[in-house]
Amino acid sequence: MEGKKSTTLSLPRAILVFGAPASGKTTFCEKFSQQFRAPYYNLTDIKEENGFSRDKILLILDLIARTGQNLIIEGELNTEADRQEIRKLLEAEGYNPSLIWIQTDVNTIKSRLKNRLKSVAKAKEEYEAKISELEAPSDSENPIVLSGKHTFETQLSHTLSQL
Repeated sequence: MEGKKSTTLSLPRAILVFGAPASGKTTFCEKFSQQFRAPYYNLTDIKEENGFSRDKILLILDLIARTGQNLIIEGELNTEADRQEIRKLLEAEGYNPSLIWIQTDVNTIKSRLKNRLKSVAKAKEEYEAKISELEAPSDSENPIVLSGKHTFETQLSHTLSQL
């Protein structure tokens, strides 16, 4: 058992972050990335900015994973099947992936979206569209659960204690 534990600790880490829109995912990822000087990739942004298919995104992620660097990944993790597919890809490249689910109450999310989009109607539309795609993690996914309303220092402390 001890040998397995030290092997797991020596594997590169991939921190996979998901949650509702405006829950605090990007803020957490950016700060975590800076704190540990680990590359951060928002797969949804890459996909949308370049018109890539999911298959293309997975190919890009596979190429990134071959670097063996610790990684912070957000996006394209909305369903359990999505998360499992990305975890398997990373594990095949020798990674120890960890899942972080950032939760924030609905009123805070809608307020953040309203401020970001400058429109109540657009905020409601964005929330409804994105939340319908999101699946809560199953127990077997063993996520680290963070509040999107806590400070980064509190989120970091909780994350590190769970890794």
